[in-house]
Amino acid sequence: MSDTAFGPIASGTRIGHVHLKVADIDRALAFYVGVLGFELMQKYGDQAAFIAAGGYHHHIGLNTWESKGGSPPPPGTTGLFHTAVLYPTRAALADALQRLIVADIPLDGASDHGVSQALYLRDPDQNGVELYWDRPENEWPRNPDGSLAMFTRRLDLEDLLRAREASGF
Repeated sequence: MSDTAFGPIASGTRIGHVHLKVADIDRALAFYVGVLGFELMQKYGDQAAFIAAGGYHHHIGLNTWESKGGSPPPPGTTGLFHTAVLYPTRAALADALQRLIVADIPLDGASDHGVSQALYLRDPDQNGVELYWDRPENEWPRNPDGSLAMFTRRLDLEDLLRAREASGF
């Protein structure tokens, strides 16, 4: 790390989208659009597709430019750990869990981090995917000095599914 002391990044800065290398566009779309429910915004044959939630130009880009028919990187290599998809409500996260159950897509894990609740899984190309909901900031666990006191505990999936039912999803 450099000794140069720059100020913090602008507070309104956000990650706008992620672009994933996949082996098969249609297989990736079956997962991201067919199961998770993203909208297909544009497709370029079997080379690329852009998907989003809520009409945005794209939250996720999928491409086969360097990966058509390829295999996932082997363990022990660098690269993307996971893409995190933030859901607006706990009920919406519960709906995502229900979609995974119906599609018979297994979870790698499910955690309560105090600040958020998260589901972890893999897409068809073995890219890590986190589906999560943030608790309201005033509910985040804090240490006596005000700093975050995040943790990792098992997420009660049955309780999460009850949130879906209670919301009328």
